Amino acid sequence: MKGKIRIWGRRSAFNAQKVLWMLDELGLEAEHIDVGGAAGGLRTAEFLAMNPNGTIPVLGDGRRVIWESHAILRYLAAEYGSGSLWPVSSAGRSEADRWMDWAQTGLQIAFMDLFWGFYRTPEADRDEALIERAVLSCDHYFSVLDQHLQTRDFLAGKAFTMGDIPAATALFRYFEMDIPRKPLPNVETWYARLQRRPAFRTHIMLPFDDLYGRLDF
Repeated sequence: MKGKIRIWGRRSAFNAQKVLWMLDELGLEAEHIDVGGAAGGLRTAEFLAMNPNGTIPVLGDGRRVIWESHAILRYLAAEYGSGSLWPVSSAGRSEADRWMDWAQTGLQIAFMDLFWGFYRTPEADRDEALIERAVLSCDHYFSVLDQHLQTRDFLAGKAFTMGDIPAATALFRYFEMDIPRKPLPNVETWYARLQRRPAFRTHIMLPFDDLYGRLDF
């Protein structure tokens, strides 16, 4: 049973940002409940009854409760974005799907290693070898994206779909950090195109200075 939409998570959390962005793209009003980080609440009986893993984000749509960010993205796109964020054809969905899975199992791991190793870790405690490996790994994954974007405006073709959201969520932080980067002309063009979307600016292009040198959340 659908009804009021709620999203549990914190606005600075990478996986929650994906969902908040999609909700806005779909024009869906949602109550945001701040949980995780300084807000706490992940280990309460109430929260664990919704998600036994104690992780964010969690989406409530009436009585439906969904956890895992990409499962939430697919649910929202299928339920509310058919023909736009949710491609109608099986072939179109498969292309969006593959870039979502690729981002989760490849790019996001590399990016999070870099973000935590370089940005979230206090300078005195940084592992420079780990950071160097993470930079090279990000170079690899972003180069794959750059090559793919030579012939298309968005990851699944001419139109923005759910397939863009997971990989694109990393762009603002990646380009704002003071790190070495390979030239990525096609990724940068895609990034500029995404910056024209109000929902991207609202939910992804957020200051993250408060996370610098902080490992506590």
